[in-house]
Amino acid sequence: MPLQILATPDDPALLDLPWDVELERWPADQLVSLPRGISRHVVRFVRLGGRVYAVKEVNARLARREYDLLRRLERAGMPAVEAVAVLTGRETADSEALESALITRHLQFSLPYRALFSSTLRPETANRLLDALAALLVRLHNAGFYWGDCSLSNTLFRRDAGAFAAYLVDAETGEMHPQLSDGQRRTDLDTAQTNMTGELLDLREGGLLHESIDPVETAEQITLRYESLWEALTAPDDIEMGERWRVEQRVRRLNDLGFDVAEMQIAIREPGRRYIVTPKVVDAGHHSRRLLRLTGLDVQENQARRLLNDLDSYVAEARANDPTAPDELDEEILAHRWLADRFTTVVAAVPRELRGKLEPAEVFHEVLEHRWFLSEQAGRDVGLQAAARDYVDTVLRSKPDEQAVLGSRLGLPTETSEPGESGESGESPP
Repeated sequence: MPLQILATPDDPALLDLPWDVELERWPADQLVSLPRGISRHVVRFVRLGGRVYAVKEVNARLARREYDLLRRLERAGMPAVEAVAVLTGRETADSEALESALITRHLQFSLPYRALFSSTLRPETANRLLDALAALLVRLHNAGFYWGDCSLSNTLFRRDAGAFAAYLVDAETGEMHPQLSDGQRRTDLDTAQTNMTGELLDLREGGLLHESIDPVETAEQITLRYESLWEALTAPDDIEMGERWRVEQRVRRLNDLGFDVAEMQIAIREPGRRYIVTPKVVDAGHHSRRLLRLTGLDVQENQARRLLNDLDSYVAEARANDPTAPDELDEEILAHRWLADRFTTVVAAVPRELRGKLEPAEVFHEVLEHRWFLSEQAGRDVGLQAAARDYVDTVLRSKPDEQAVLGSRLGLPTETSEPGESGESGESPP
């Protein structure tokens, strides 16, 4: 059977990889060293033309199915890795059949859970990870996606203005539906809690979990956080006729959580006196979409919220200094000035050799936090540029490089491990 490829327009050099060799025997000069964990599939990372890809060996049916689901999640705007290609019909030079391969694009600046749930992890950071995973599950369920195997192993985390954003990296057991039933959501949530309990117990056994973190209690938190967010998004409001302001308040609250509302379903409870309002939440990313519209910056939701706070302060100050400027034109014009005067200047202060440490938006957020800290110490505003220079010298230089390689110092196996070792893909784990 000839080699066949189902692919998005990407890097033609993918065809030059040694597809006639089983993945665990690929030569080291073809691979990139990235941290991995437990996996039931062989996964390797390769670099082509400045891009890093994850390659997973799996049978043809599952490879095509996962490729299709990841593409559908991408079209729906869900936080998941990008499917690039499926290769089938692989054979050795001796015409021996090989497993098919699913190729996904590596998610830059992403961290597997084993790099985060280490002995240095504070319980507060663990809580932010749980919030990120709960938010991811809510978003997927709201879009009609049943995961089937939600776990820390199947998730990657990116820093997001002091919090984390979670990304799905394995859709092998997933199903797409017009809408999920309460039973499907509950099953998915129970699976997430069970998987997380096992994963945290495994970390504790290996001495990689802070002694103050209880695996069972921590895993139970995913259910509580999920239910709290789901209720905030979907619970109906019982409103009196004279309390229309509560509808606007509800929409603003959902916007603050990062979700947009497409429509409001209204049912009359008592004619002339009371009605019930149920919002239809369509998508997360309220702040990131606004920032993208104003500046062209495509960042995480919490990063966008933080950057917009600074942008709004910049706009307010500019308007106060020039009250004759027309309000209807100010925001977009001033947003571009903010981009040049503040954001770009701070990012440019990072030397080239340090730019793999953090994403530019995360650097800007941390510089704002550093400015506040320095200003409080000095009893005056030290200024953004001075804060940026001090941050680079005293904070950023000591941070690990998160763009591509986290390193084995975290106790993680990497792509240079011996063939046959189990591993966690940054892109398509179990």
